[in-house]
Amino acid sequence: MEEKKLDVKSIIGFVLIFGILIFMFYQNKPTPEEIAAQKAKQEQIDAAAANEEKTDDFVIDSTPEVNLNDSTAIAGYKSKIGAFGFTTPKEGTTVLENDVLFLKISNKGGHVVEAKMKNFVTYDSVPVYLVKDGNSSFSIDFSTTDNRVLSTKDLFFEPSLTKSDGKQILSLKAKTSNNQFLEYRYEMKPGDYLVDFTVRTQGLDGIINDSKPVTLDWKLKGIRHSKSIQYENRYTRLTYHHEDGKLSKLSEGSDDEETEEDIKWISYRQHFFSSILAADEPFKSGELTSKNLVEEESRTFGFTKAYSSVLPLDVKGGEISKSMYMYYGPTDVDVLSKYEDLDLVDSIPFGWGIFGWINRYVFTPFYSLLSSYFPYGIAIIIMTILVRLAMSPVTYKSYLSQAKMKVLKPEINELNEKYKDNAMKKQQETMKLYGKAGVSPMSGCVPAFLQMPIFYALFMFFPSSFALRQKSFLWADDLSSFDTIYQFPEGFSIPFYGDHVSLFPILASIAIFFYMMMTTGQNMPSQPGMPNMKFIMYLMPFMMLFFFNNYASGLSLYYFVSNLITIGIMLVIKNFILDNDKIHAQIQENKKKPKKENKFQRKMREMMEQAEAQKKK
Repeated sequence: MEEKKLDVKSIIGFVLIFGILIFMFYQNKPTPEEIAAQKAKQEQIDAAAANEEKTDDFVIDSTPEVNLNDSTAIAGYKSKIGAFGFTTPKEGTTVLENDVLFLKISNKGGHVVEAKMKNFVTYDSVPVYLVKDGNSSFSIDFSTTDNRVLSTKDLFFEPSLTKSDGKQILSLKAKTSNNQFLEYRYEMKPGDYLVDFTVRTQGLDGIINDSKPVTLDWKLKGIRHSKSIQYENRYTRLTYHHEDGKLSKLSEGSDDEETEEDIKWISYRQHFFSSILAADEPFKSGELTSKNLVEEESRTFGFTKAYSSVLPLDVKGGEISKSMYMYYGPTDVDVLSKYEDLDLVDSIPFGWGIFGWINRYVFTPFYSLLSSYFPYGIAIIIMTILVRLAMSPVTYKSYLSQAKMKVLKPEINELNEKYKDNAMKKQQETMKLYGKAGVSPMSGCVPAFLQMPIFYALFMFFPSSFALRQKSFLWADDLSSFDTIYQFPEGFSIPFYGDHVSLFPILASIAIFFYMMMTTGQNMPSQPGMPNMKFIMYLMPFMMLFFFNNYASGLSLYYFVSNLITIGIMLVIKNFILDNDKIHAQIQENKKKPKKENKFQRKMREMMEQAEAQKKK
């Protein structure tokens, strides 16, 4: 039986459709006047968003300033804070710095007002900041015995910096007397993104009202670091870890809030960088909030999500004592794995279930090994080749199933014609034929099902792998983000496609098209009431083209190479391994053998026979 080769008309059809799409893009290209109007509209949107940011107190530290040159203002301030007016108000900051992290901590509030990564830059070569220009607020809120409600962000602290054995220890105290104070203590170690952080009080048992809640209030607005804010926002998420090891998340695509118990740590993830607050003893509860700030793609909007956590602190004997950790650093498995006791590596979005397990324990270390010997793009190609070779037995099973179905196609067509007016009988006879021939129509689906864990694991691996961040290959500047060979004019964007053209998705879509031609495109007759399968075959690559245009170029590179290799493997199987005549002979032999029915097959046959008998009645 001759097999149909790739139809030249089908190839021409694909090229024609592709040409029509490009022509439509060109025809829909806006005029200079339209571009100017769109630009003006975008500027209005960005201005409105900026104005909203200024008035939005969800995150921004809006603590009122105190004019320290005005004695009346100082007297009013001290009257407001009561006993804590003992500390002389003094503006200023203290720097904690090692070779990877730069922190600036304010006297007022005692919290981090600037956190900078020293070894990383954003897409436009600006240093990566996690805290800057008031995008973060950290405070302890409490009541006093003289009925005041105070927040540490309004208090001035006295700083004291010491260095010992390479460590930097910063003590900030908001005093009510020389020996009575509320203290923030930071300890930074060399080469470490994790900072030990302790909150404690001394001698405040008569000042803090322990009958009312004492809460830690931590807010942060995620600063944009990537060229596509929508893409970055897709992987920007609030994640939290429970004492029992359970990992939970707030929504990444919409506003969300939860009240949880036994929280070990909270991660404000900003795609490839994270701000994490962890504790030795878990917080008993927490009110967690995530607010999505990105409504559409913008080249100027600077924030992704706004996070907020309100956590109760225990007061024992009128005093507070809480040992915690602050992490400002990359969402990198190699870095976070160092903190095994805190399980911070769980904050990386590997995926759920078996998919995450494959990603975390197979692909991540495997790619790290390859990239230590080869350039990052070449490492992806080598990993793709090895993965496809490992999956080649599954590909063989799938192609063998297709070959068997092709051999049976003439007999299936005869049954369709013979029982064209009796769908039930046609189904019965078809199932009998499959049973006699030893062919299962589902056998071709099983190999595809077995590949799904690999597919999904890689789908999560490429966008979340820190190893790929800002690593270039050929024309792609960043394998963790989309490649761009043409940027549309500012203000112009194609719905669902984006404001740019990526080449790797185009190559991957073409490879997917030819792969589908080889697998499902050879015999796809249209059935009454069913969609045109050839149209779907043409449509699928274009759907993938639109989907992957805004995805990691490393993923598109993988699928391009993967489909090329799969096509090569299938050509080898078709031309050198499988013999249709032998398959046909084997099927005929199978027909002669008595076929035993299992319980499921017998039950299905009896049900179909009963349905047929009922139909005759």
